Amino acid sequence: MTFVVTESCIKCKYTDCVDVCPVDAFREGSNMLVIDPDDCIDCAVCVPECPVNAIYAEEDVPADQRDFIAENAALATKWPVIARIKPAPVDADRWAEVKDKRALLDRRGPAEAAPAEPAVAGRPGEPRCD
Repeated sequence: MTFVVTESCIKCKYTDCVDVCPVDAFREGSNMLVIDPDDCIDCAVCVPECPVNAIYAEEDVPADQRDFIAENAALATKWPVIARIKPAPVDADRWAEVKDKRALLDRRGPAEAAPAEPAVAGRPGEPRCD
């Protein structure tokens, strides 16, 4: 058995659950978290920490969310470990009560979704040290 992050996490990505995980089983995508089923030790300490009730034991995942079992397993192989609490997205509270967010799931990792750093140009006439 493992625990599974479901649709409620999309666009919220609160990390309270990450802070209590004793084995660093969480993985971070650009707009949600997942649990690596190979690392999860079924301790359940993350469940009460999730402010949007997005985490379920695998056998308790609601029928309309069962596809997130495979989604967690697949994305956990692509996304990096998140082991420390981070600030939630600025609009997370707005998304917390929104239903039917499945189409908004961004399967990219956080680095892939981050905006590119702007090029730093020197002042006109100033030598560049590239």
